Amino acid sequence: MKKILLPFALLIVVFASRAFANGVGVVDATTGEYVWLVSSRVEVSVENQVALVTARHVFRNQFFSDIRLKYAFPMPDGASATGLRWQMDGVWYQANFAAAEADTTLPGSGSSIHPDLLRYLGPSPLFFDIEQKLARDALITVEITYVQLLPYEFGNVEFTYPNEYESIQSRPLDEQSFDFVLNSGRTILDLDLLSHSSTSTFNNGASAVVRASLTESRADRDYHVRYTINPEELGLFDFSTQWPDSLGVDNLGDGFFLFVAEPDPSENNEAVDKVFTLIVDRSGSMTGNKIIQARNAASFIVNNLNQGDRFNIVDFSDNVASFREIHVPYNGINREAALDYIAGFRAQGSTNISGAFGTAIPQFAATNDSTANIIVFLTDGKPTIGLTNPDDILLHVRELKTEHATEPLIFTFGVGPDVNRQLLTRLATENDGLVEFLGSAELETRITQFYEKIRNPVVLGTQIAFSLPTIAEVYPDPLPNLYKGQQMIVSGRYNEPVPVEVTLSGTAFGQPVDFSYTLNLADSNATAYQFLPKIWAKLKIEHLYLRYLALDPFSAEASAVREEIVQTSLGYGVISPFTSFRGGTEEPEDPGDDTGGATSTEDEIDLPELEFEQLGNYPNPFRESTRIRFRLGQIAPQTVQVKIFDALGRLVRILTVRVAGPGEYEVVWDGRTLSGEPAPSGTYFYLVVLDDAVFGGKIALVR
Repeated sequence: MKKILLPFALLIVVFASRAFANGVGVVDATTGEYVWLVSSRVEVSVENQVALVTARHVFRNQFFSDIRLKYAFPMPDGASATGLRWQMDGVWYQANFAAAEADTTLPGSGSSIHPDLLRYLGPSPLFFDIEQKLARDALITVEITYVQLLPYEFGNVEFTYPNEYESIQSRPLDEQSFDFVLNSGRTILDLDLLSHSSTSTFNNGASAVVRASLTESRADRDYHVRYTINPEELGLFDFSTQWPDSLGVDNLGDGFFLFVAEPDPSENNEAVDKVFTLIVDRSGSMTGNKIIQARNAASFIVNNLNQGDRFNIVDFSDNVASFREIHVPYNGINREAALDYIAGFRAQGSTNISGAFGTAIPQFAATNDSTANIIVFLTDGKPTIGLTNPDDILLHVRELKTEHATEPLIFTFGVGPDVNRQLLTRLATENDGLVEFLGSAELETRITQFYEKIRNPVVLGTQIAFSLPTIAEVYPDPLPNLYKGQQMIVSGRYNEPVPVEVTLSGTAFGQPVDFSYTLNLADSNATAYQFLPKIWAKLKIEHLYLRYLALDPFSAEASAVREEIVQTSLGYGVISPFTSFRGGTEEPEDPGDDTGGATSTEDEIDLPELEFEQLGNYPNPFRESTRIRFRLGQIAPQTVQVKIFDALGRLVRILTVRVAGPGEYEVVWDGRTLSGEPAPSGTYFYLVVLDDAVFGGKIALVR
């Protein structure tokens, strides 16, 4: 008899397919004119697969006059921008969150956009208008921050920073630096920077660091990090913090928690058999590369079904065809026949979506809840034949399910800009699936990646329950099935820091299963988990946006959902589809700035009028304490402050040292905060404050 092994591993995880790239200072999008990128600095701080990324870019105006520019950034899927600021003439400005959709227009001498720029920016770029003009030969520094959940599979985690910038600029950059600091509740078995030669690495099992630094080199390769955490460590890990600032945003309480359920990935934990149908659009708009990618994706799925699965393929244009009349067992004969069938896909005709579901859903009449019953639906267009009204199609699907007493999950993929997003969203959300919208070039990659995630179902119909009513607004809602080698993120709020029993339940092989554990909710502000409010807000915004897409956008209900998205976005500082960065306000003296007015791209501020020598800190990275050392020339006796800031520019600690005149000095930081608590692992900056000048450097703390 098949069996399922629980416990679960409960960990923070992620979902995203691309990571940050270098931004572009666009002057003319038609002709492809951009200000020069002088330097790029990327700092990634990862707490159990939640990445906090700060990317800082310095640009120079090489043109003969003052210019206005628009900053464009290829935002990754699954990442949410949390801040943007820029510096000109030694002054920092902070972009404001605005309750307005992003202005996606680009400056240009014509109506078209250069194809290289379009390809580089990808499907979901972030745009921001720089208010001030940039003088000839002047520098501007732009810094953008975001939070991202990194993709996880069978203990492996990937982070990619698209740094292949040569389609935008062939000129070498003065400096490129990449710092990646990782902390994990499960043992870090391996950490590699696969794309570049690292300048330093460190791994003690709980924390790890990898760095790279380049000078006078082209940005011609993506940064690619891969790390592995121990897949056999199946414990109960949860994360929570109290954030008093939330009290001014909503009345849900000031507590935030997050955990992830991961089934045992070993061979001892067998997957539930699937009954699987792939529906492929082969209408005329799929011609060219799209139908080739669709054939490749379908062939990949057929080649990677499991023994015990049953499957079928439905394809449609004006007419609807089916590989077999019913689902057939997955074996060598049926596999080869299906591959031959897929090779015959040709793009022509109209788009009969209702007919495709009219063929596919009745084939599930023979199934029951002991199997994972799944439809994956792929289209690049709106319905043009058969039922064409979205409400009629949705009603048709509901009636088919009722008539044939079946409840397959429906996952929908919309390719390109011409799909009916509301229809695909409702098809997925009303049938416990997910919806994704893809660029034409992403079709094969994204669908094969998706299938790999759902290939091995373990728990179906997952539900969650809490023993006390202190918990509120848990996302995602509804919960997805659990799949071997994958993790399910759960994030919510609480108003009382008491132990709460959590029960995850569902079915496996037709039998009920459940697992319970105690969630110990934090009663204080945990510095290491300050990302939790933004992760919760991000998941809530995604949940609300799917609701919005399923509504008439002119209805009162849609307006109310949109307003809730806007308020969540503004309240928690997470960009949404209905908010954007607009304008900016001048910041006070910036503690985290180490560019000194962007006149140098070195790590340290260069102030030649002072006589000093930076001696760095040792050890670096450090665990217990580090010595910050410097040498001073002519200076009067005084007390010198050494300020420690985290990667977001927040003051962590102030140290003092009495200097008696010229000579070498040092001060010890014990890795603690102003309150005396141990600071979390991560990247920190120190500034030595002398009279009206400062100089500083960078520290890595690993626990």
